[in-house]
Amino acid sequence: MRTNNMPMRGGPRGRQGMVGKKKLNMGALKRVIKMLYGYYPVLLPVAVGCIIFAAITSSIPAIFQQQVIASIENWFSTRDWASAKGEIIPKVAILAGLYVLSFIAVVVQTQLMAIITQGFLGKMRKTMFNGMQNLPIKYFDTNKHGDIMSHYTNDIDTLRQLVSQSIPALLQSIIIVVSVFSIMLWYSVWMTMVVIAGVVVMFFVTKVIGGGSAKYFIRQQRAIGKTEGFIQEMMSGQKVVKVFNHEKHAQADFDKINDALYEDSSRAHAYANCLGPIIQNIGNILYVVIATVGGLLLLSGAKNFSISGMAFEISIIVPFLNMTKQFTGNVNQVSQQINSIVMGLAGAERIFALMDTEPETDDGYVTLVNAEIDKDGNITETKKRTGIWAWKHPHREDGTVTYTRLAGDVRLFDVDFGYVPEKTVLHNIDVYAEPGQKVAFVGATGAGKTTITNLINRFYDIADGKIRYDGININKIKKSDLRRSLGIVLQETNLFTGTVMENIRYGRLDATDEECIEAARLSGADDFISRLPAGYDTELSNNGSNLSQGQRQLIAIARAAVADPPVMILDEATSSIDTRTEAIVSKGMDRLMQGRTVFVIAHRLSTVKNSDVIMVLEQGRIIERGSHDALIAQKGKYYQLYTGAFELE
Repeated sequence: MRTNNMPMRGGPRGRQGMVGKKKLNMGALKRVIKMLYGYYPVLLPVAVGCIIFAAITSSIPAIFQQQVIASIENWFSTRDWASAKGEIIPKVAILAGLYVLSFIAVVVQTQLMAIITQGFLGKMRKTMFNGMQNLPIKYFDTNKHGDIMSHYTNDIDTLRQLVSQSIPALLQSIIIVVSVFSIMLWYSVWMTMVVIAGVVVMFFVTKVIGGGSAKYFIRQQRAIGKTEGFIQEMMSGQKVVKVFNHEKHAQADFDKINDALYEDSSRAHAYANCLGPIIQNIGNILYVVIATVGGLLLLSGAKNFSISGMAFEISIIVPFLNMTKQFTGNVNQVSQQINSIVMGLAGAERIFALMDTEPETDDGYVTLVNAEIDKDGNITETKKRTGIWAWKHPHREDGTVTYTRLAGDVRLFDVDFGYVPEKTVLHNIDVYAEPGQKVAFVGATGAGKTTITNLINRFYDIADGKIRYDGININKIKKSDLRRSLGIVLQETNLFTGTVMENIRYGRLDATDEECIEAARLSGADDFISRLPAGYDTELSNNGSNLSQGQRQLIAIARAAVADPPVMILDEATSSIDTRTEAIVSKGMDRLMQGRTVFVIAHRLSTVKNSDVIMVLEQGRIIERGSHDALIAQKGKYYQLYTGAFELE
């Protein structure tokens, strides 16, 4: 089984060739907008209304400009200043009033978008994290943790830019383009056609250059995730890197990944950075063309063709020049926003990919409940903690409910399993663990020991066969209840940021301080905890880096002890503890295992001698089983392992 820190060399690298060919998924944009409206059905329309009002307001000065110039032209011909003044001042006042309202709309829109954006991102992070808690272990085994973290940092940041800046700017620019285009048609169709010809050239350039930037921006997002994944991997494995003098090799590997990111980013921004100046200069050329065409039409006395029916005059040509600048400028703005939208949608696609990953399936309906047993042996459910557990089994056929006391009887029948369908790693596994028995698995690394325990707690589901827990098929038991009945101490210890007490209480959140301390005493951890600077209130961070590996393992054992489960799985639980400490822990472990069904995985065969049943695995098959004495007498593989005639590894 792949461990969490192992590099997934074939993953992102193998997909990279496909990324470049991937087309932009506009469905992601629709989904973002739909989610925004779903979260903010009132604020979002108000913000959009403010954007539309501000955009339209910025489009109409050309109308007032035309009317003012027409009034001035009329004054030149009539010399009636009073009449011209009466026309100009109200129009200027109206325009000023509209600008004030536009300023208010912009202020309201920016404030609302700040609220909407941060609220949306907060809900997205919450949705991602909550959904991630329901993903199967396989997802974390097959995806680099740094790449997963990139969803919460880099991808969320690009989504922030998309929502807060790119979409509002794009909407505003589109509205201005449509408004100005309508006004131009109102004044002159001929000159509008000239502008359209220039815009066609702009769109062609945008399609060619923007398409190239889109391809590389998508690749850039992937490369960033891969880079962050590699950095996280190197940080967590820094001691190993230094022990084996692997610094130069790590630098070389990073350089390859970083160079790939550099190539994708430089190409993306090269396309993006040249697009703006090109579009801007096309707009400047178009401005000159419009001025020339307008002057020629005016001098030639050509008949104007327009919706308004106006003739060619200076009052039309002058505002038309300004509208051309405004029109091409906003077309340029649209093209500039394409880059941010591409990046934002690339991040959104990755986020949605995480959110859409199939959660861990759970069809179980048998639950674990606190129980009481009367003098006649009848089991009843209770809400108070009694120390007695029972399986609540609702029968769908007749609607009745039966209770089975949790005893810890675990049996595997002809179990086959493979992490991938085409490769079976366990073959015909039969295990019979009766209540209170200690069952040990021994064998070389990769023989399938840990895989069996992963199947018992349903981190993975079997391909064939059956697993029964107290006579109940574990597929019928809800996974959360199944795992609540199992205490697990793994070889790789994980401690969380917080106090020692909080880390022990992680095993059972309603445990009292006294129960946590008693669990620490049971495991042998109380002695060193008492010598810590703040005792049980000592703060831990970075996975308990201020503790030794053995001390961390003792806390993990205490965590399992406070959970007080009827079944324990000890996966190399004492592998990181020295011989002297192991003797102390063994006594506590013996007390912990009393009355419980225990599955033990160990490389130190001395720790499994007192097991009721020892099973020797080789290449996914159980080749020997029996007590220590019986297996020694057989003089088979276990005998060879125990006597040192054959190395375990």
